[in-house]
Amino acid sequence: MLDITIIGCFFFINILIGIYGSRNITTFSEYSVWKRSFGSFTLCATVTASFLGGGYIMGNAAKAYSIGLVYAFGLLGFSLKELLVGWFIAPRMQQYNDCHSVGDIIGRHYGHKAKLITGIFSLLVCIGILGSQVSAIGAMFSLFFNLKPELGILIGFSVIVFYSSIAGMRGVVYTDTFQFFLIIIGIPLILIFAINSLGGWRLVVETVPVSKLNPFISSSGCWHFVAIFLTFLFGEVLVPPYVQRLFMAKSIQQTKIATVIASCISAPIFLMAGLIGIVAFTMNSNIDPNASIPYVINQAMPSGVKGLVIAGIISVIMSSASSFLNAGSIAFTQDILPFIFANQDHNQHQKLGIVRCVSVILGLGAMGIAMSVDSILDILIYSYSVWTPVLVVPLIAAIFGRKLSVQGFYYCGVTGVVTTIAANLFLTADSVLSANVLGVLGSFIMLLISLKFYGNSLGI
Repeated sequence: MLDITIIGCFFFINILIGIYGSRNITTFSEYSVWKRSFGSFTLCATVTASFLGGGYIMGNAAKAYSIGLVYAFGLLGFSLKELLVGWFIAPRMQQYNDCHSVGDIIGRHYGHKAKLITGIFSLLVCIGILGSQVSAIGAMFSLFFNLKPELGILIGFSVIVFYSSIAGMRGVVYTDTFQFFLIIIGIPLILIFAINSLGGWRLVVETVPVSKLNPFISSSGCWHFVAIFLTFLFGEVLVPPYVQRLFMAKSIQQTKIATVIASCISAPIFLMAGLIGIVAFTMNSNIDPNASIPYVINQAMPSGVKGLVIAGIISVIMSSASSFLNAGSIAFTQDILPFIFANQDHNQHQKLGIVRCVSVILGLGAMGIAMSVDSILDILIYSYSVWTPVLVVPLIAAIFGRKLSVQGFYYCGVTGVVTTIAANLFLTADSVLSANVLGVLGSFIMLLISLKFYGNSLGI
């Protein structure tokens, strides 16, 4: 009863924060980036909380349970990617201090049609990644409270949709900051209590096959690590919610500091989540891998602490889900809507009402995605295939001042898509390079060709 009370209070606090965050939001710009006035700590908290989603924690533990720590090590590619973004890209974002979406950046360099294409792909990747978080919410409620996953999704996701739709980015950042504390406390606590319940690490070493603990002892394990590392290095590069956070700080220096620190925080969290999966395997080698973290919590955590760490795990899911829900609704309103109603000029107040409605509708779409794919982490990887091969290369080229012609933008995107499709058809399961990575490489090669033959002319 104590644990249920703690979790109930957790949801109630998130609702109150959402209501508080919705005050004085009167325009679409305030909804999407508030007043671009967040400090380093707040920005670091929201960046960290937003990318530590269900796939990277629940899915990571599930993979560690089933095949070993290779995925946990591979996720360090994501940490490196965030470090590179903070060090090299964040300082260049001052030029976009009037933008609200990735589409705004692309549209400035490659034209209005390119902005529409970016908006569509932004929407697709947000729905896909949001779907993975919705799936995780359903699993959590099912495993902890013996509810049907669909009912768990309805309860948990309704809170997310509520505070995200009414408060926009301000509410998302405030709830992210609250959830950040629960995450960085909850994940280590689960691992500490779990290992203590086994009487120490010795039983883990004696029970778990060496290949699961150390994927680097064989050449196949090393290559598997390289494949996963590259997939996550390229996977979520400059996806919409992360780009939005590069718009929101008081200064570029604060953006850089916050992003670099967030990347450093992510690495030990990924490794701890993987270790929790290994401990779950030690406790019971016959459970559903997706139930790894809930099983450990139920077996090892005392009442009261259990409620706290459950709130931390739910925070992992909610923070990422609200970020992608917010980014998807902004992408539709800012990048797609003007082409649907080309002859109508919506003012800031009208766009505010539209983006809130879109947020609710987008949430319903994500529920459908979540109920059609079983693996949380696989949903993330599927979502990458509609983002990185198409947009990452021309987007980074623009940020660094290597502006392609409009034709070059399309050539890069088409090459990325064709390469990804071809790779999916011919690659085997044990291939080192994933289809997404090859798609990015194909797009990059086309970038070099386009720059050589078309120069830096915008050609609009």
